[in-house]
Amino acid sequence: MKNLGNMLKQAQQMQTRMQEMQAKLEATEVEGSSGGGMVKVRLTGKGDLRRVTIDPSLMNADEREVLEDLLVAAHADAKQKVEVTMAEEMQKATAGINLPPGMKLPF
Repeated sequence: MKNLGNMLKQAQQMQTRMQEMQAKLEATEVEGSSGGGMVKVRLTGKGDLRRVTIDPSLMNADEREVLEDLLVAAHADAKQKVEVTMAEEMQKATAGINLPPGMKLPF
């Protein structure tokens, strides 16, 4: 029964850390850029779009396709940074908790 008690205690600690991690991710913002910084996209740690910044030189009809491609690239850059941040926070949240072999989070 001691093992079950320890497991429950660890699960409660992990739940608390996961809630803290979720709050931190909501408050975290990351920036992705493309075109040498001509297009910038800001996402929250949850992936919500907060801001798009576009260099004025791209604001003409002839550059429309370039701008579209740069927006997609900047978003992909920001999304990758969000995923790295989330993985780091998940590792912190689960530190010290021994999961059975093969078990992964989130459940």
